Amino acid sequence: MNPLKHVAIIMDGNGRWGLKYKKSRNAGHRAGLNTVEKIIKETIKNKIRYLTLYAFSTENWKRPKKEINFLFSLLENFLINKIEDLNKQNIKLKILGSKKFSPRLNKLLNNSEKKTFKNTKLQINLALNYGSKSELIDTFKKIKKNKIIINEKNMSEYLYTKNIPDPDLLIRTGNTRRLSNFLLWQLAYSEIFFEKKLWPAFNEKDYNRIIKEYKKIKRNFGKI
Repeated sequence: MNPLKHVAIIMDGNGRWGLKYKKSRNAGHRAGLNTVEKIIKETIKNKIRYLTLYAFSTENWKRPKKEINFLFSLLENFLINKIEDLNKQNIKLKILGSKKFSPRLNKLLNNSEKKTFKNTKLQINLALNYGSKSELIDTFKKIKKNKIIINEKNMSEYLYTKNIPDPDLLIRTGNTRRLSNFLLWQLAYSEIFFEKKLWPAFNEKDYNRIIKEYKKIKRNFGKI
């Protein structure tokens, strides 16, 4: 059976679910947060060490301002109300991306990272204002500035995901089959599962089914 250290998830379909069932995109985002909590618990049960969640992309700034403000309000409330619980569960929170948010949200994010820094049971990487192309450009700039040879090892040392193993498994919900500028370097050899269900409808059974299927895959990494 394949070892599973790192799962990455593109949580797609919140807005569509909200419009379909609640006539509100924001209701879908709120429901999607409930799914996040369920998947965190199931990740711990499966003894997976890293969980990376694509929460807000560099392209998501194109959305209506009211929706963006609601998303950040949800995130602020989550950090205020849940960070102590995450800390007690020995969960580490790390932000991937550029922290160009309000001073209030930036402070909450920084404090959450500091509070949970030493935790070891599970590391949740929250991709916020994240775009893989921006990450790669930033990485090349750092390598050039430090006058370091460009190779795979040095690239990995300067990516946002330094010291984090590449995802073994990527799950994308929402019946969309693309990577959407997410971890393009890191996903080179990940097994990818595209799910028809919208993120708020995704549940523990779906997650465990995918994990079970993943563990049966013959992973060659270029070998026979």
